[in-house]
Amino acid sequence: MLAMGSEEWELYPSSDIGSQVIEYRPVSEDSDDDQNGDVAVSLDVVLPDDLLEKVLSFLPVASIIRSGSVCKRWHEIVHARRHAWSKIVPQKPWYFMFTCSEDAVSGFAYDPSLRKCETRRRIVVCNPITKDWKRLLDAPGGKTAGYSALAFSVDIRSHHYTVAVARSNQVPSEYYHWELTIHLYESVSGSWMTPFTGVLVGWRGGDECVICDGVLYYLLYFTGILVNNNEHRHCLVMYDLTARPNHTSLISMAIPVPCVLTCGRLMNLSKKLVLVGGIGKQDRPGIIKGIGIWELHNKEWREVARMPHKFFQGFGEFDDVFASCGADDLIYIQSYGSPALLTFEVNHKSWKWSVKSPVSKRFPLQLFTGFSFEPRLDVAL
Repeated sequence: MLAMGSEEWELYPSSDIGSQVIEYRPVSEDSDDDQNGDVAVSLDVVLPDDLLEKVLSFLPVASIIRSGSVCKRWHEIVHARRHAWSKIVPQKPWYFMFTCSEDAVSGFAYDPSLRKCETRRRIVVCNPITKDWKRLLDAPGGKTAGYSALAFSVDIRSHHYTVAVARSNQVPSEYYHWELTIHLYESVSGSWMTPFTGVLVGWRGGDECVICDGVLYYLLYFTGILVNNNEHRHCLVMYDLTARPNHTSLISMAIPVPCVLTCGRLMNLSKKLVLVGGIGKQDRPGIIKGIGIWELHNKEWREVARMPHKFFQGFGEFDDVFASCGADDLIYIQSYGSPALLTFEVNHKSWKWSVKSPVSKRFPLQLFTGFSFEPRLDVAL
């Protein structure tokens, strides 16, 4: 099991901060020791602490905090001399948006100066049964992305695993151009690599991808203007994780989704790619009239099942936003607005409600979500 996107404050202990100390000797105008005529000058050495504080004080707060990881001296100035920041350049107020439960509060802070949301994204691999876990190194490409998706694959025999992170960022000044980057982490090497970077025109990535039989499947979203409601806003692209081509056109091999889709989710069910999604109305694509399940076979979608109307009604107030996930031959479907959980067994084509959840809805706008995993005791990290 893998978790991504935890938001919390991050502390940089001074013991974890390494710095390289370089000695600089005075250089006079008459000195001829410098054979090349170049003199290395470090502003970090030249500036006294009070002037360095003054320079840093003109930065946004988030940048000041990050500068504390440059070296040990900067860390001490940022964290150990907090009284100096009382005279910092006035900052615009931030906004913290959050969601809470009985035992946790999570969210993000919006910085109007940088026009970005401050959050910490970490990737953690864990076994919920044994409670064994391991934090991976940060993926390349920085902490933030316009859109990001994560997929996870495990070799049952060797217990080696692969993590794929697909990031999509809008190209500056180009509304319809989105850069797509794929990063891979392999437990064998314990390191990240970036086998693919390309630009999509008229399409952008989202938050849904999955690894199935050595191939990364990724749902894309159309960013142009639809002429009619019959056109699809989504398509599926593939990237071979075994061959790992550097230059390939993902869009040229794209597979259209089977219908007007909402809330599409990709799943690896026993090495078969399965798509679960809401079937949108032709005249109002944002409103779903049912939920379908499809399997990809030779680049064509085959309908596996549609949720019977009595189960569809059983969710109560059911809009176009719902959660679904699965493994082996079992699919879970849940409304974000209710703890009710519906299961579908692919092999038997049977629908069944789970036992009543011990989690109860305490207020009207409370949201619920979850994930599925294969329980195992033999997997250690």
